[in-house]
Amino acid sequence: MAGSTLGIIYRITTWGESHGAGLGVVVDGCPAGLPLTVNDIQSYLDRRKPGQSRISTPRKEADAVEILSGVFEEKTTGTPISLLIRNTSQRSGDYTEIAACYRPGHADYTFDQKYGFRDYRGGGRSSGRETIGRVAAGAIAAKALSEFGIRLTAYTKSIGPISIDPAAFDPAAIRETPTSMPDRDASARAEKYLSDCMSNYDSAGGVIECVIDGVPAGLGDPVFEKLDANLAKAVMSVGAVKAVEIGDGIGVSTRNGSSNNDPFRIEDGKIVKAANHAGGILGGISDGSQIVLRAHIKPTPSIFSPQDTVNRQNEEVRISIKGRHDPVIVPRAVVVVESMAAITLLDALLVNAGARMDRLKTIYKN
Repeated sequence: MAGSTLGIIYRITTWGESHGAGLGVVVDGCPAGLPLTVNDIQSYLDRRKPGQSRISTPRKEADAVEILSGVFEEKTTGTPISLLIRNTSQRSGDYTEIAACYRPGHADYTFDQKYGFRDYRGGGRSSGRETIGRVAAGAIAAKALSEFGIRLTAYTKSIGPISIDPAAFDPAAIRETPTSMPDRDASARAEKYLSDCMSNYDSAGGVIECVIDGVPAGLGDPVFEKLDANLAKAVMSVGAVKAVEIGDGIGVSTRNGSSNNDPFRIEDGKIVKAANHAGGILGGISDGSQIVLRAHIKPTPSIFSPQDTVNRQNEEVRISIKGRHDPVIVPRAVVVVESMAAITLLDALLVNAGARMDRLKTIYKN
């Protein structure tokens, strides 16, 4: 299977299936000398693991990471870092009855058309559980970015019709609410909404916002390796994401240039912008201001209500999906979006190191 590798210098290759022996990632291109422990990675994996609240799948997995290579005496060696997370709570029998059917909203049909074969146990390679490898690689990227003062903060902006109030923004609530909302009142209302969805055997979607502080101006390229394009590709590669916005996103389509442009000014001797409609990226290159992106997440397709579909014999059938599924994917996907952004930014940072002769001379000076 092609298409499991992302990045130019900081390159990640994820592997594994939902109901296989395990999943993981191989990370290449991470500079030597980065302090790194299992705890650095596990703290990220703990944010996405299942079974932590009523609004996530009851599947219980420790998602304990094992570092197989690339780290010695708690520092990266510059060689490939191989990470393994074993599956310990598979219930493949839950999928036996739908093995020959194509679940609505899933990749069953398209996967079958491409390969003529599919792992029906939880979606196999198309399962959301594949994101474990992304998060593990993202934890390393975020640790490296922090060495340069770059910090990523992702959170749930909305679930269904319930949106946060920016005036009530509480960073601590991101980790303390089951919705990952930074607004405790909005979280309570979203939990009630999700409870109603569950009572009706239905699911919900939402929006994840990620803000990135400390990014220097100059990352990204002006044509095919635009920073915003690469961020969009990385985030859109997450299975549940159906749209990505940078800055004001789709809102710019209704504006005039006079209201959408970000005026430049001098502040403390530095060039800054008076506004940030562009979301920190101009012409595909970071402009030094806060990068803002949003990912729109579709409702969980695995719902317990009966659904019409077809099977491999081209017969119309009606199915009821069993198993353990999230009524909303959004809270557990927050760290996935954050991780994909971190991976993309670290790669851009490393690529940019060779963009100018004056900077190369500082590295290789006699």
